[in-house]
Amino acid sequence: MCMEETLCNVEFLKGPKGYIAKVQSDLGGLREYRSESFEEVLEQIIIDVQEEFEAS
Repeated sequence: MCMEETLCNVEFLKGPKGYIAKVQSDLGGLREYRSESFEEVLEQIIIDVQEEFEAS
C-alpha cells in the first residue's frame, strides 16, 4: 500500500514586476520568494526546500 503525505504546498503567481512563489510547509512555515525571473524563483525554492528536508 502506498502512503502519500503532503510535504509542502507551492503557489506561483505572475505579477507586474515578475514572479512570486509562496511556499508553505510544516517545518518552514509560510514564506515568499520574488524575482523578475521564473527560473531564479524556482532555483531559490529548490535550494531552500532541499535544505529544509535534508536537515529533518
